[in-house]
Amino acid sequence: MKRLVVLGAGESGAGAALLGKAKGFEVFVSDKSEIKPIYKNVLLNNAIEWESGQHTEALILNADLVVKSPGIPDTVPLVKALNAKGVEVISEIEFAARYTKANLVAITGSNGKTTTASLTYHILKQELQVGLSGNIGNSFAQQVLEQDFPNYVLEVSSFQLDGTLGFKPHIAVLTNITPDHLDRYNYQFEKYIASKFSITKNQSEDDYFIYDADDPVIEANLKNFSIKARLLPFSLTKTVENGAYYKDKHIIITIDNNKITMPTTNLTLEGNHNIKNAMAASTVAQLLRIRKQTIRESLENFQGVEHRLEHVLKINKVNYINDSKATNVNATYYALESMDAPTVWIVGGQDKGNNYEELFPFVNEKVKAIICLGVDNEKLMDTFSSMVDIIIETQFMSEAVKIAYKIAKAGDNVLLSPACASFDLFENYEDRGRQFKEAVRKL
Repeated sequence: MKRLVVLGAGESGAGAALLGKAKGFEVFVSDKSEIKPIYKNVLLNNAIEWESGQHTEALILNADLVVKSPGIPDTVPLVKALNAKGVEVISEIEFAARYTKANLVAITGSNGKTTTASLTYHILKQELQVGLSGNIGNSFAQQVLEQDFPNYVLEVSSFQLDGTLGFKPHIAVLTNITPDHLDRYNYQFEKYIASKFSITKNQSEDDYFIYDADDPVIEANLKNFSIKARLLPFSLTKTVENGAYYKDKHIIITIDNNKITMPTTNLTLEGNHNIKNAMAASTVAQLLRIRKQTIRESLENFQGVEHRLEHVLKINKVNYINDSKATNVNATYYALESMDAPTVWIVGGQDKGNNYEELFPFVNEKVKAIICLGVDNEKLMDTFSSMVDIIIETQFMSEAVKIAYKIAKAGDNVLLSPACASFDLFENYEDRGRQFKEAVRKL
C-alpha cells in the first residue's frame, strides 16, 4: 500500500486525505499548527491518522507521495528533505486532477481571479453540471470524490500551480500579472511570472488560453513560454480577431468566425476591470456553447464576491465599501479607480514589498483622508502623509471605522482596500472584511 502524506490540514488538505484514502493510499496528515475542529472531525470520522502542532520527520519522510498545502513554501527544510529523497511533492489541485476526467477551466492572475471564477461558474451552472473549487469553495479533491462533476471551474493561485506536474486544464485563463507574493519568489518577478504561465504548460493544440492582451507583463512574456494552446486574448483597447474586445459599451466575442455581441450597460459589476472579468468569463461560456441569452442574463444578475468592492451600508449618505480582498497594490488600484466621490481610505497590513506609486494620481484626486490599519504603518505614513491633509494610524478595525465615520461627510465613500496581506492583525482577509462590516453595522 502506497503511503500518502498530507502536509497542512485545511480545506484542501482534508479533501486530499479523503480522496487518498478512497483511492487506496495509507494516509497520514501532519499540520504544524493546531488543526481546526471542523477538519479534525473529518479525519477522526474517517479513521485517518494525523498529528497537530508538529511535523514528525520519521512519519513524513517515508512517504511515496506528498500533497502539500499551498501555504507551505518550497524552501522549508522538510520539503527540501523530501525533494532530496526524490519524493514527489504536489498540490491538492494536481492530486485531484489525476482522479477526474472532467473538463477543467482553470483561472489564475494576480487580481480578478475570484470574481472571474465566480462569474464563470455563475454562467456555466445555468446549463451545465459544474463544480467551483481551487482557491474558493469546497476542496477540489473532496468534490472529485463525492460529486465528480463533468465540469469544474478552478480558481488557482501561483502557489497551487507551483505544485503541479501534469495538471492540464482544457481552458486556462490568465487575468493579469502584477508584482505580488514576491516574498515567496526570492523577490524575483520573473519567477512569479513563470509560475502564472505554468497554467498552460501542459495544454495542447486542442486547448484554449484566454488572457488579458492589455496587460504589458503578459504581452511581453507570451513569447518566452512555448504555448501550444489556442490563444484567445481579450482587450478594452484593441480590436481582437479571435477572442474578446470592448467597443461602444458592448463586448464582442469571436471564436472561429462565430461572433456574439453583448451590451455592458446593465452589468451589475462596476469598473473597467469588471468588464475584463466579464469578457474572460463570457469567452469561456462561449467555448462551452452556453446560449448567448443565458450569458447575457447571468452577467446582469451576478451579485459579485464577498470582500471585493462589496457595498456594506449607506449611513448618513456615506457609502461604506468592503474591499478586504485587495491584498496587493494592483487590486487597490482598481478599487480607487472605481471611486466616484471623495473617499476616506482604510489601508495597511502586512506589506509584501509594495510599491505604491501607481496609486498616487488617485490619492491626489479622490482620497480626502487615509487611515493606516497595521502593526507597522511607517512606510504608508512616509509615502502618503504629504498627499492628504488627514492621515491617522490605528491597530483596531473598530477604531478605524469610528474615525472614518467622524471624517466622512454626506456623499463621501469610506473604502477598506488594504493593498496588503491581513496576517499582522487578522486571521485572513475574510476575517478583516467581516470585522469591517461588523464595525460599520455597529455605528
